Amino acid sequence: MEKIIFDINDIDDKVLGQLCYSIYFIDENIEDVRLEEDSLIIEHKSIREEIIKDKVKELVERYSKNEFPLKDQIVFTNNKDVPFKENIIEVMVNKKIIKQVDLGMYIFREPFITLLKFFDDYFVSNIAKKFNAKHEYYPVVIKSDTLNKTNHFTSFPEHVHFVTHLNEDIDLIKLFIDEINKSNGWNDNVEIDFNEYFKKPQHMINPATCYHCYEGMKGETLDGDGTVVTAVSKVHRYESKNHKDIGRLMDFTMREIIFVGNPNFVKENRAKSLDLLKEIIERWELDCWIENANDMFFTNDFQVKASFQRKNDMKYELKMNIPYFNKAISVSSSNFHSATFGKAFDIKSGKRPVVTGCLAFGLERWVIAFLSQYGLDSELWPKELKKDYDNWCEKNEI
Repeated sequence: MEKIIFDINDIDDKVLGQLCYSIYFIDENIEDVRLEEDSLIIEHKSIREEIIKDKVKELVERYSKNEFPLKDQIVFTNNKDVPFKENIIEVMVNKKIIKQVDLGMYIFREPFITLLKFFDDYFVSNIAKKFNAKHEYYPVVIKSDTLNKTNHFTSFPEHVHFVTHLNEDIDLIKLFIDEINKSNGWNDNVEIDFNEYFKKPQHMINPATCYHCYEGMKGETLDGDGTVVTAVSKVHRYESKNHKDIGRLMDFTMREIIFVGNPNFVKENRAKSLDLLKEIIERWELDCWIENANDMFFTNDFQVKASFQRKNDMKYELKMNIPYFNKAISVSSSNFHSATFGKAFDIKSGKRPVVTGCLAFGLERWVIAFLSQYGLDSELWPKELKKDYDNWCEKNEI
């Protein structure tokens, strides 16, 4: 294993996470990226070390530009001394509650599943229902044309899982079967021309629940000031070896409460939803905070986009502490998209494009973060959360 070390003294702390995240996409043979004091350390098995160095320098330059400063603001804190300090992932693996089947991919068993369902139902009952949110149910895949309208391909191209299938050709399908049998399954030994056998992908696995909501309203003019929708779905994001990080799953469950309408309607309801979330945080005694944030844009104009988001308070993240790892992970985000999706999908309120916003919950992360603070023994759980959980289990005969 080779090692490259960079000095990071001149890099803004607020972009170090984005820098480390992006480095894994330079070369598939990069095995580890970490920060130690004033150094960035990259371990790799690549024969392209000089190229890696050059590409890292490009990324450092991208994220070190200071023409557009990043607003840094914590808007809410709820500091708690929590009782559990162990590695909850290791504990759950040993108890066979979760099983890793690939990087970023897990099988979840009880009691993880019940806790996830409880959190989801509680968020619906205590936040979404306050807005009379309409329930919708979405496909796992999404059309390329829809994803084009969201600018996901140009903002977060690294996320996208492409879906394809064999061409409609009986002879080709027979040849494919023969090749699979000869190679003893789909593996690196399969020798086929991908372009000959497979369709150019027209569908992707959906990377965000709310995209289907806007697709469903395409070309519509809303009644009144606006509408609120809630949906839960599986979403997929490929993030290379960043999937090693706790809670960074390739496939995860996202509950969203989505606000669509005129600016006042969306902004006021977004603010109310954040207040309701804060009430839950305090009730459940979670060790966390909410901060001004930005999306991890994978583009050369990162500073422009990130600064614009932070300056206009377009994104907040709820960060929960993970005591064992001495770090925090984002479990929820509150987003304001302005008229971006209203224009892209031709959704109107009156004669103007709607604005949109959403409150999103990464449900697996909620479970992981909570158990990282309070453990599996429910006797250690906060009093009100345990009461809410027990009542929910009784109501649902669990």
